[in-house]
Amino acid sequence: MREKFLEIYRENITRPGAEEFLKWLESTDFFTAPASTRFHLSRPGGLVEHSVHVYERLRKLYNIEKYGDLSTISVFPEAETIAICGLLHDICKANFYGVEMRNRKNEQGQWEKYPFYVVNDQLPYGHGEKSVYIISGFMKLSREEAMAIRWHMGFSDNEFKAGGYSVGNAFEKFPLALLTHIADIQATYLDEVEEAQT
Repeated sequence: MREKFLEIYRENITRPGAEEFLKWLESTDFFTAPASTRFHLSRPGGLVEHSVHVYERLRKLYNIEKYGDLSTISVFPEAETIAICGLLHDICKANFYGVEMRNRKNEQGQWEKYPFYVVNDQLPYGHGEKSVYIISGFMKLSREEAMAIRWHMGFSDNEFKAGGYSVGNAFEKFPLALLTHIADIQATYLDEVEEAQT
């Protein structure tokens, strides 16, 4: 998946700062990190795999739905916008997880230690907003891209859970934000659940 990610990235993301961002990304654990502590793709390389899945889902959704014309609201090419939102939506999870040893009983009833992913957040800046913050340190994002990445968690975002209405407003004003959320959900609950069961 690392090679697939890099191929999609280099083919589509060419704006100023793209190479510097990629160098930074390669200095992190992004390509070896899990996508979650114990849910979807909780294994080494899960994060990059999830990112590629979301990109593929978002590309298909955008081509099918054609919600709006990104060229009217963005100075960046559509393919680049789709790649940035799909591949980089969860960049906040780079250098985010750690590994601890836990105890459990094996099949023989003996206690054994096993590695367990834990959150070790070195930059506690939220989730989607943290991804926007990190990317913006290297590359300029259009407003549509920033909204899509910021709100990709949809109605499970902590701001909404606390009673905020911004996610609904973002989905109304920025269709790409809704499509990015749908792509994230599809990847997590369709693509990655199937892989876990096979």
